[in-house]
Amino acid sequence: MTVQIIADSACDLPLSFYKENNVTLAPLQVLLDGNTYEDLETIAPKEVYDAMREGKTPTTSQVSPERFLTLFTGLAKEKKQAVYIAFSSELSGTYQTAVMVLNQVKEDYPHADIEVIDSKCASVGYGLLVYKAAKMAHAGSSKESIIENVTFRAKHMEHLFTVDNLEYLARGGRVSKAAAFFGGLLNIKPLLHVEEGKLIPLEKIRGKKKLLKRVLELMHERGVDIKTQTVGISHGDDEETANEWKKAIQEEFGTSNFVINTIGSAIGAHVGPGTMAVYFLNELPPRK
Repeated sequence: MTVQIIADSACDLPLSFYKENNVTLAPLQVLLDGNTYEDLETIAPKEVYDAMREGKTPTTSQVSPERFLTLFTGLAKEKKQAVYIAFSSELSGTYQTAVMVLNQVKEDYPHADIEVIDSKCASVGYGLLVYKAAKMAHAGSSKESIIENVTFRAKHMEHLFTVDNLEYLARGGRVSKAAAFFGGLLNIKPLLHVEEGKLIPLEKIRGKKKLLKRVLELMHERGVDIKTQTVGISHGDDEETANEWKKAIQEEFGTSNFVINTIGSAIGAHVGPGTMAVYFLNELPPRK
């Protein structure tokens, strides 16, 4: 039996990925100009970034309970095995909602074979988990082995990212408006990472070149055998800089496998245009 993989749109994989790999999409919601959109399905990331450049402030909300209810009930009726890999519970209520709805569905379908996993990851860091799970499902791996592999990768996934404009983080309460103002004047680039699913400030670095150099240093310090890994890169509507980061990583480590995509609307609404991030493992799964 093929295991059905489910992911929400915060994994920042393109819509084509879901269709080509038989992965079910659970979209987060984006609120803009008084309208509510389904991320990826009825609004594209570029629309959100362009709106932010115009001074608008889009907001987001989690996957709707109704969406989960329809999805989980359908899987239960069809007696399908499924694994939903969810956006970090520290950054969204989507995981908790999915668990609540699944428990509700199991009251009517106690044998529903559906598992919900808290990825503790975001953007393409989360996307790399989904990418691997989809490949394993396609290859006929068991539900248990998929869960084991994804859980390991989630625990060991590194996220390093920066924003181009501190003002967007300030709007969301991530930094003070004064810090955003002075950071912009001094060309300060905040470097952040993820710990236990939470966004944690790491360092402040002046200038893009120094920032990239520091990212490469941290990849050396934290990564393992990066040459053989699939490295993730995500960007806030800045493909040119994403390609610069890819080239630098290739030259530094000899890496050939990348997953590169735009940061989607659900996360992009909070971090803004020009955000850059890289994702890699600090430990490789054991070979079997």
